[in-house]
Amino acid sequence: MSESTLVAPSRVSPARRALTTVLTSRELAIALVLVVLIAAATAKTDSFLFSQNSWRDLLLTPAILVLLAVGEAVVIITRNVDLSVGSVLALTAYLTGRLFVDHPQIGIVPVFLAGLAMGAVLGLVNGLLVSFGKVPALVITLGTLYIYRGIVLTWAGSNRINASDMPDDFLALGTKTVLSVPVLTIIAVVVLAAVGYYLHTARGGREMYAIGSDPDAAVLYGLSVRKRVTAAFVLSGALAGLAGVVYAARYGTISSGAGLGLELQAVGAVVIGGVAIFGGSGTVWGAAIGAVLLVTINRALPILGIPDFWQQAVVGALIIGAIVLDRALAHRRSRRLVEARDA
Repeated sequence: MSESTLVAPSRVSPARRALTTVLTSRELAIALVLVVLIAAATAKTDSFLFSQNSWRDLLLTPAILVLLAVGEAVVIITRNVDLSVGSVLALTAYLTGRLFVDHPQIGIVPVFLAGLAMGAVLGLVNGLLVSFGKVPALVITLGTLYIYRGIVLTWAGSNRINASDMPDDFLALGTKTVLSVPVLTIIAVVVLAAVGYYLHTARGGREMYAIGSDPDAAVLYGLSVRKRVTAAFVLSGALAGLAGVVYAARYGTISSGAGLGLELQAVGAVVIGGVAIFGGSGTVWGAAIGAVLLVTINRALPILGIPDFWQQAVVGALIIGAIVLDRALAHRRSRRLVEARDA
């Protein structure tokens, strides 16, 4: 390789590059929108943030959607989508209740492991059908959304598991705090940090971005596309399973209608958080912030006097705006690459 083809090292310090990356990130923009929303709601009614349970609810309520959004983000990064997460949540939530009803002596840890395992198996079914069946993920997961929901409807019927059927120690997880931070929020943050670290540093995580950027090029380069895509669906299913257990602890009442519509909220949170709907870019941090923003909107807009219809319209506008911004940024990157090539 000639010397003229080598790329000169950047003269900008690593700290300054990191600061520039943070200040220009889409995650920061979404976080600022969230802060402004909370500030506006608090200015209108100070109990929104400063009442006895408001701080806890602000952190606790988004925990379930954050778990779903993290798994969904990994799938979308690989240029796929998982629409079955709400039904997986319903199945594992009902499984959680049944385990406590049928095996009263069972511990909390085995229940969490059972929820994770069941979710992972359901995600594996999605992953295998998408990876080896060569069928678009939208079609496969739309089908499993109805199949999994049908299973839980048949299993649960009109029965409902109540808080009295589950142990107090388990239900206490839904409200217990450590240093004023809810336990369920801590679980969501730990999962978020682990997945974010894996995607940022591990070879498998970087390969998922490469697959989402250009699946054909990834195959030609010799990447394990089927393995990585299947793993993404397994992770999404496992986190939806974990969300089901968390749902049971949070609400204490489980019916066949648990998690209805959450799959669309998870996709919306991911898109609003800056993950490209066509894969290859974005972070789970952004997806988590998007999830918190969606949940907070539902609490803040009524306080600001905005009718229900406009609340849904605001969410829709955020999703469309995020996709338009994503397309604009992709076009600008392509134009700069062409200009750099022709320079």
